[in-house]
Amino acid sequence: MNHLGDRFTARLGRFVLRHKLVVVLAWLAVAVAGVFATVAMGDRLTEDFAQPGQPGYEANQAMHRLYGTGGDDPPLVVVVTLPAGSTAAGQRAEIGELFSAAVSAMGVRVVSYADTADPRFVGDDGRTTYGLVFTEPTRGMNADLSEPLRKALQPALMPGATLRVTGMEALAEAEAKGLDVLAETLIGGLGALIVLGFVFGSVLALVPVLVAAVSIPVTFLAVYGLTGVTDVHTIVRFIVALVGLGVAIDYSLLLITRWREERALGYEGEAAVEHAMATAGRSVVVSGATVGIGLLAMVVIPVPFLRSVGYGGIMVPLVSVAAVLTLLPVLLAKGGPRLDWPRRRLPAESGRWSAWARGVVRFRWAGLAASGALLAALGWAAFSLQLGQPVSDSLPRTGPAYEGLSELRRAGVPSGVLTPLDVILPPGVDPAAQAARLAELPGVRTAVAPHGRRSGGTSLITVVPSDETGTEAGRATIARVRAAVPAGSQVSGEGPQSLDFVAAVYGGFPAMLALISVLTFLLLVRAFRSLLLAVKAIVLNLLSLGATMGAVVLVWQYGYGSEPIWGLAGTGSISEFIPVMIFAFLYGLSMDYEVFILARMREAYDRTGSTDEAVVKGLGRTGRLVTSAALILFLAFGSLAAAPQPEIKMFATGLGLGVLLDATVIRALLLPAFVAVMGRWNWWLPGWLASLVRVPAGRPAIPLPVGAPGPRPESDPAGQGRRIHE
Repeated sequence: MNHLGDRFTARLGRFVLRHKLVVVLAWLAVAVAGVFATVAMGDRLTEDFAQPGQPGYEANQAMHRLYGTGGDDPPLVVVVTLPAGSTAAGQRAEIGELFSAAVSAMGVRVVSYADTADPRFVGDDGRTTYGLVFTEPTRGMNADLSEPLRKALQPALMPGATLRVTGMEALAEAEAKGLDVLAETLIGGLGALIVLGFVFGSVLALVPVLVAAVSIPVTFLAVYGLTGVTDVHTIVRFIVALVGLGVAIDYSLLLITRWREERALGYEGEAAVEHAMATAGRSVVVSGATVGIGLLAMVVIPVPFLRSVGYGGIMVPLVSVAAVLTLLPVLLAKGGPRLDWPRRRLPAESGRWSAWARGVVRFRWAGLAASGALLAALGWAAFSLQLGQPVSDSLPRTGPAYEGLSELRRAGVPSGVLTPLDVILPPGVDPAAQAARLAELPGVRTAVAPHGRRSGGTSLITVVPSDETGTEAGRATIARVRAAVPAGSQVSGEGPQSLDFVAAVYGGFPAMLALISVLTFLLLVRAFRSLLLAVKAIVLNLLSLGATMGAVVLVWQYGYGSEPIWGLAGTGSISEFIPVMIFAFLYGLSMDYEVFILARMREAYDRTGSTDEAVVKGLGRTGRLVTSAALILFLAFGSLAAAPQPEIKMFATGLGLGVLLDATVIRALLLPAFVAVMGRWNWWLPGWLASLVRVPAGRPAIPLPVGAPGPRPESDPAGQGRRIHE
């Protein structure tokens, strides 16, 4: 009996080959529409990180609505150093006039020594003072208003004084340099073309790039349609372009490689295409499905920003699979043999990978121990993961903003003043009394209630913490402030919203992981007809993800790679949405290689009945393919890491390291060693489970194109033993 997936891809192959012109014209039409959609999409994307229903987000929205400033936009911090012999106390009126110039010119809200008389707004030297300048919400990533503010203040600056503007946004602006999405895609495509040139040694290397060039604009067209029904975040542009590039090329590489093998075995014309579709096409379907299942993690999260990324991400494998299973067969049937020139004749089975596989089989326990130790070491680093905003020390240590921060620190002012909190008090509460209470809390430098800060019956307190809210101490301060404010109050700022984001995203993560694992298990049981192989695939994938997160922690949180590569110091924490995005995308992408390798191992075992031989044949036939596919994805993610935003750099780093780790340590060593250790238990499938997923318990028969020669054993190169499987 044939597998349903085999029958589907075989029939699909025959269908598209009977309607070649229609298929090509349809893809050409939607690709052209996709180009226009790509150009027009910019104004339809959002940069909003909405978290409706979460206390921090709702407090920030209330700040925007009632007071027009603040919320999740951290303030600019103006640092004024008076000349020697002067004091802030002696020039309080002049300081007030200085900040009044900013209010008049830019409509900002200012909290300073001039309007509070709080000595905590003055440094230890008595002549360095700072003011918090809350601007209107800036909905752009790294939107820096420090230079316009400096120009507005400069004419009112006291003689002999110096003025510097710092703040988290101003510090971040110094690193917001990088390539745009088009340049990144072109660089990634060029790198992929070079790899494909080595793999195929012929003009055929252009075909996977052509498939990607069609599937990417079509995916953008789908995203464009999505913007009509829901908000879609601007980060989806990078994901569609770079992940789409890698996925489409990888799937194309798998199908083309199998097509070349079938031609080498004697299949010609459309028969070679159909047989490749019946085998490798099924692996493409399973791989695309696993990527989609992984992205369900983001679709079910109650955060619109991540949900939109999940929707956009799911469209990437869907369109890529559709292009590879419909457009690519037509291209191979019509021009494949002519494009496969000058062909570099490579054996279907790599001698080096076969030799490596024999070594792994021979030393299987040592392979398990070595790979397990490395994964455990990296996974251990993941336990020190800190989620939250970046800290100031992780941002560039040059430029005017850093000079302002250094001036504050020399005056004994802690960097926590860069990340203040605003407390919205309900009607009837005395703000001065509440400010005095909050100022006494551990971790609070000061809390002030400037006169006249009222709107809609509410009043406002500004809390200045000693530690940045992106640090563990800062997060503890937020918790204390939230616990101390009267009922009905709202605590706003980037820090509270960050804490609520973590709770919303990761609070239900175990249940979500269980759901995804069950769906993946059923899919893989059906694909491999094995209980153990399906469980092992999920376990190895989770080990790979844990090790990848450990690598991200080492590279970014501790700075063991970010500083030498990008010139950025360790962030001290990882942006809240990065781990879940890495999990969602890498869960399916890394499973691709599992599907590629185990599908060939399954074929080899069904033919030989030997697990050791299945490991050698499976890895020998897929090792080169998996390595090339991983390198292409790595180059795509390397291009993505050239984006200006540090969050995208983190995301790209995680995907790139994860793909390399998965293709080397896990799929080239741990996987074959584990299969070799488990022996015949790899192929066991209980009857009840076989019935549940509707697969036979016996060996599968691969459906062949009508009239095509059947498969022959390895010892029958001439094909005398050909037969047709019924």
